[in-house]
Order: sequence, then C-alpha cells, then structure tokens
Amino acid sequence: GTGIVWLDETNCTGFEYSLSACWARPWGINNCYHGEDAGVVCSGSVVSSFAPVQLVDGPGRCAGRVEVFHAGQWGTVCDDNWEFSDATVVCRQLDCGVVISAPRRASFGQGKGPIWLDDVNCTGTEAALSECKFKGWGVRNCDHDEDASVVCSDIDLRSPEALRLVNGPHRCSG
Repeated sequence: GTGIVWLDETNCTGFEYSLSACWARPWGINNCYHGEDAGVVCSGSVVSSFAPVQLVDGPGRCAGRVEVFHAGQWGTVCDDNWEFSDATVVCRQLDCGVVISAPRRASFGQGKGPIWLDDVNCTGTEAALSECKFKGWGVRNCDHDEDASVVCSDIDLRSPEALRLVNGPHRCSG
C-alpha cells in the first residue's frame, strides 16, 4: 500500500462488529512499513451469517422495534425469551453504545410482514443478532403484538463526559 498506515498491533477476539472495534495502537501510530501490510482472502462459498438489523418507529436510530433483513425483506423479532443479552447484541451490531432496556410486547408498535426470529437466545458476545440461537428463520409461535424492541445508549461510554448520575442523594446514585 501507500499513504498512512492506520492500524498496527491489531488484536481481535472475533466477536467485534468491525475491525475498528478491535484493540490496536491509536489510529495512525505504528512502527511498521507497507511491506507489512495485512491482507484477507474470503471464500465466496460461505454465506455470511450477518443479517442486517434496524430499529424502527422509535425516537432515533438507536431505539425502536427490532427488525431483521432476511430473504429479501424486513421482518420482526418475537419477544419470547427476549432479554438484555439479546438487546446487547443489537446495540453492538448497530454501533449504538450499550443497552438501556429490552422492551417487550410491541413497545414501539406492531410490525408488518414476516416474524423472522423467535426464542432468540444470545450470550451477549455475538457480533450480530443472526449469530444467536433461535428457532429457525420464520419458525415462530407468536404474533406482532409480541414484537421485541431495544433502547440503546447511543453514546460513547469511553468518554469521561458520557455518563453521569443526577437527582440522587449523593454523587454515586441517581
């Protein structure tokens, strides 16, 4: 390559949602040269398990009803067994900070179309919701009145100003 070497000493666990989420030296700080440029070869025969996800009908892009793109169309996720660990994966996949809540019972309104996922069971470490365990695409025992939702923080918690406690009895509660 030519130009700036942006990443050096990159160390990924394999659960990151993007290369920029892996540990590395600060951007542009390196002790290497272009003769050490990394490359990747991907197999065309493997289908990615990363189905796109979006949050709709909420107050912003990081809060709303969970929808997943599969087989050429958007569909919803049933709230059966919907927990914080499942919502954590959605927030990570969308780069929306940390999960604030995992509302159930179509909190952001009922979706339309297919219900793609039911009985979702994430550990919380997956890079995408479609990597979690679930019944199977389109296999479900619920209706849209059970659509799952997520509310993410949408802030960078690494920033010292990103989080504060207010209206509590002392500085450590609120």
